Parts: sequence; C-alpha cells; structure tokens
Amino acid sequence: MADDPTLFERIASGDIPADLVYEDDRAIAFRDIHPVAPTHILVVPRKPIPRADAIEPEDEGLVGHLFTVARQVAADEGLTDYRLVMNCGEGAGQSVFHLHLHLLGGRDFSWPPG
Repeated sequence: MADDPTLFERIASGDIPADLVYEDDRAIAFRDIHPVAPTHILVVPRKPIPRADAIEPEDEGLVGHLFTVARQVAADEGLTDYRLVMNCGEGAGQSVFHLHLHLLGGRDFSWPPG
C-alpha cells in the first residue's frame, strides 16, 4: 500500500489550492498560510523527501535547485535581505514532513532567532 500524499504533494498536484508564486518540473513555491513575516514563502521540491536528514546524495541537485528557486523568488518579491530556514524534525518546528525552505523577508531579523 502506497503512503498517502503529503500536504505539499497535494498542493503541487492542484488538489489543494495555494497562492503559487513559482512552479517548474522540480519545485513549487507558494505563500505560507500562517506567515511569520510580511513575505513568507515555502519552496518545496515535488519529490517527497520527509526531512533534511533524509536527503540522499542523488538529491543534491534538487536541494541546490530549491536555493536557486528561493533566490529567484526573493528577487521577484523585491527582497534584498531575507532569511532561508529549513527545519528538521518536530522539535525544530517542522510540522509538514516534506522537505521545504521557508523564505522570510520584509522585516528585520535578529540572531539568534527569538
């Protein structure tokens, strides 16, 4: 029996509507429905990788592509300063177990995050 598709697979297939800002054959990007910054966009591979520690050597090109997409989306959004975050595991804040980058911008950020 196949696993149920992830929320992000269902968004990518069009089963669940989202405010898409980018789409290609390897990745999608869409606005987060619970933004923590004026710009909060999720960059998601179409391939369902559950978490960062499940990235395999053959995924290196795909993961690099996510960062390239994030750079392009940031430019399209007019961002020159932004934060990219990838959570790994529930204790780190991951709530959807399908690898994704959070592109955050439009406000100042501090380090360490508060």
